[in-house]
Amino acid sequence: MTTMTEQAAALLLAEHAFSPATPGFVGAEVDLPLGSPGLPDALFTALALRPALRHGFLTARSARLAVVSGPPSPGLEICLARMADDLAGAQLSPGTAGSDHVGIVPGDGDEGGVRVSLEAGLDGGGPLGLSRRWALAGTLAPVLAAAFANSPLRDGQPTGWRSTRQARHREHPVLPPIADPRAAWAAYVLASDGPFRATAQPRLGDLIRHVDALHPPVAARGHLEIDVADRQPGDGWRVVVAVTTALLDDPRAAAATEQITAPLAAEPRLWERAARDALTDPVLAAAARGCFVEAYGTLARHGAGRDLRDAVAEFTERYVMRGRCPADDLLDACAEGVRPVPR
Repeated sequence: MTTMTEQAAALLLAEHAFSPATPGFVGAEVDLPLGSPGLPDALFTALALRPALRHGFLTARSARLAVVSGPPSPGLEICLARMADDLAGAQLSPGTAGSDHVGIVPGDGDEGGVRVSLEAGLDGGGPLGLSRRWALAGTLAPVLAAAFANSPLRDGQPTGWRSTRQARHREHPVLPPIADPRAAWAAYVLASDGPFRATAQPRLGDLIRHVDALHPPVAARGHLEIDVADRQPGDGWRVVVAVTTALLDDPRAAAATEQITAPLAAEPRLWERAARDALTDPVLAAAARGCFVEAYGTLARHGAGRDLRDAVAEFTERYVMRGRCPADDLLDACAEGVRPVPR
């Protein structure tokens, strides 16, 4: 196989960064904690084969995390219903994996998350245009990361970050310095450490492995992948998917969110602040309040189910309006000398 030059890799990355499409299809992934790192080999063999669930697949993300990956679904409600089905069917045997019975709390050891996949958007301008969606995802991402921060502990002790998972992105710019989304994605990939950069004579397979190993807050994988939310208590993953989808896919909400978040591109070290301070940061807190109110209104306007709207309203009242995030509950319990209960 022919060695790839960096120029050829950049052209290939830009060409395959996005598959333009009208927003509407929604996909999601939810991480589930596994029990002991010394799991049976048979379990990892099974996960490597991507066992099919009712709608999606179950795979291994690391030695301590399994992933339920839902299929692209026509609309938010169908996405949520399919993911709920698959999560109910993905509980592995007690003592090996799965849910609230294994003694792993969010933020202990490997931090899990919730990822949302949305269509890239259309070539050209407008609120559903690819360039505007890429920029909006970039400015919205640290707001969502702050609101859904929930990994403040390591081995039961505070790390100094409300999202230890997002702390690895503390040097990440809110918006890439290159305006063209395709060129920006190619530049990000080629500037990142990984298999392609570490190989003297990189080939296509090295580039593919390199891209697969990257987990930035916003990725171009043909579609937009938004990977900012930590694993949430209970079925809080539904709030992550609903709020993210509402703010990006509804044209009216996207325009409002653009006004709310555009100024954040000029904020210094915003990703560091999002990971460390979350919604105790006044700038992020103000943006989050505006975004979550907009998301709730959008869901109501689209006739979303009462239980989903109530879940978003409850999260907004409990955390966003009070300048808090789920990590603060864990930190409060830790400060009181109480071992946080797995949720």
